[in-house]
Amino acid sequence: MDIARRNNVTVTGNPQGPTVVLAHGFGCDQNMWRLTVPALARDHRVVLFDYVGSGRSDLTAFTEDRYGTLDGYARDVVEVCEALDLRDAVFVGHSVSAMIGVMAAEAAPERIGALVMVAPSPRYIDDEGYRGGFSAADIDELLESLEANYLGWSAAMAPVIMGNPERPELGEELTNSFCATDPDMARIFARATFLSDSRDDLKKVAVPTLVLECDQDVIAPREVGAFVHRAIPGSHLVTLRATGHCPHLSAPEATNEAILDFLAGLR
Repeated sequence: MDIARRNNVTVTGNPQGPTVVLAHGFGCDQNMWRLTVPALARDHRVVLFDYVGSGRSDLTAFTEDRYGTLDGYARDVVEVCEALDLRDAVFVGHSVSAMIGVMAAEAAPERIGALVMVAPSPRYIDDEGYRGGFSAADIDELLESLEANYLGWSAAMAPVIMGNPERPELGEELTNSFCATDPDMARIFARATFLSDSRDDLKKVAVPTLVLECDQDVIAPREVGAFVHRAIPGSHLVTLRATGHCPHLSAPEATNEAILDFLAGLR
């Protein structure tokens, strides 16, 4: 299989520099990183891709059997890394991709040498002693609404997820991204995302890790960032002065600065 075509792989930046892999979240594609790529490209080789079912990936490669759990998306990451023969790459994952990166790093430790987790959440549903931000009923309602009317759900939820109501163009962009995703594939990815529980995977992380959280985020509240930071030995936690769940779009300067500072510390 042509992995580069399947996952719409793009390679840019400095071919002599360390490699950074940028991974998008649910309902998005690699274009969501367009404000981060220029900051990285001068000194780093930058790899972007779309998960199967997203963006310009090969939609014919999508199966519910594979992509009904986060493991299938982690396999995408590993196979992209293998196709490019990456070694000790820095994996930057937004939202659910942060946990997908954790799984990929465990599966292929020789390929991924560090993690940057942007607005991560290992579990979205509250549990005893854990606040994920949603009750089980909240998530059931979210998924039922998504499955009943995906386009309507996207129009209603994307601006909430993005935050920054004073900048409606950001919410509109996320809405358009959600609406461009095949509804059946989005439904499967949504269930894999919002019903996941990856808390036990965090304690297995053995690579340098940066946790980036926003000071206001309805999807991943600050209690989640603190939990992830505590669970990963030696991780660094940075709280961005940013609102919403997509700081690489709403606060790109602060996001890029934090990533670059972390990358500089790896040298």
